Amino acid sequence: MNHTYIAIFLRSLMIISIAVFAVVFLYQSFPFLYPFWIAFVVSCLIHPAVCKIEEVTGMPRGFVVIIVLLLFLVAAAGMMTLFVVEIISGSAYLAKVLPSHLDQMINVVERFFTDKILPLYHDLTAQFNTLHAGQKESILGQIQALGDEAAAKIGSFLSKTLELIPAFLGLLPNAAATLLFSALATFFITKDWFTLKKYGTRMFPARWMLHTRAILSELKKAITGFLKAQLLLVAMTIGIVLIGLFILKVKHALIIALCIGLVDLLPYIGSGTVFLPWIIYSVITGNLSLAIGLGILYIVVLIQRQISEPKVLSNSIGLNPLATLVSLFVGLKLFGFLGLVLGPASLVVGQAFHHAGVFRDIHHFIMHGIQK
Repeated sequence: MNHTYIAIFLRSLMIISIAVFAVVFLYQSFPFLYPFWIAFVVSCLIHPAVCKIEEVTGMPRGFVVIIVLLLFLVAAAGMMTLFVVEIISGSAYLAKVLPSHLDQMINVVERFFTDKILPLYHDLTAQFNTLHAGQKESILGQIQALGDEAAAKIGSFLSKTLELIPAFLGLLPNAAATLLFSALATFFITKDWFTLKKYGTRMFPARWMLHTRAILSELKKAITGFLKAQLLLVAMTIGIVLIGLFILKVKHALIIALCIGLVDLLPYIGSGTVFLPWIIYSVITGNLSLAIGLGILYIVVLIQRQISEPKVLSNSIGLNPLATLVSLFVGLKLFGFLGLVLGPASLVVGQAFHHAGVFRDIHHFIMHGIQK
């Protein structure tokens, strides 16, 4: 056998082994190191701002990092406060209008029960009394079995729901610890950025550091583009919903449109979590014109989202629209809702490696080895 092919095979095996080891290591270590990965990403995002402020003001770098982090936390707290205020405002509005809607709903249910269920019950009772004893016993047994199965499922659902409460409360200390460690790690990484960079340069080969800088630059552009794309998609959804609600003469259209825009960020489900219950309620309460209008508006939002998302993502991140669509579908099939994020993310990482020349150098190493 040709020694060249043996060398190519061994180098290919080595590259595959390194890649598998890296993936397994990242997967296994992520539960222990994710606060520091978050800190590294945040540090990469704020590093240019810190350098610019440090250059303009001449203040110590550590002090500048503290200022930028505080501004970041204040902005996040402001957004959370605005979100809570909107929830309180919406809750106050619901508390005012919900009783009348509930009364209307109860009246509709009562009329439905009186006009439909009671006559049907009397007809079934009359038919049941004409059956033989064995048939009656069989039907009663089936009804009891269905009742037991329904009761078991409802009990299981309630039990799991109640179990979520202590689980959620248990997450709060962990979230606080994660926030604290991430903030501290972000401060130290950003403050000692150039020291860590020099240490990495001495520790790793120059070509590795060059590739790393190129990959980080590509990923930073992709993340920024992804955030801009999501903001654009949300803005488009809010605009369409706002116009539609104004046409339908719905009160508090702006607040409702903002809520639907935020909910539209949820993968796969999106705005349907608001539209579908609203449409069903409108049908039950007899407001068919509003139900039809909301249905048409929901279809328009769905079509707009499906058409715009691949195009906007491809323009913002620099991905091919067809490749973006394929990554969304494959990610959905492999990982469910999470795949709608992992699919394009994997494509972005692959593109970053390609632009950084990593695949070219790996191919050159496999075919020719290390050239002196």
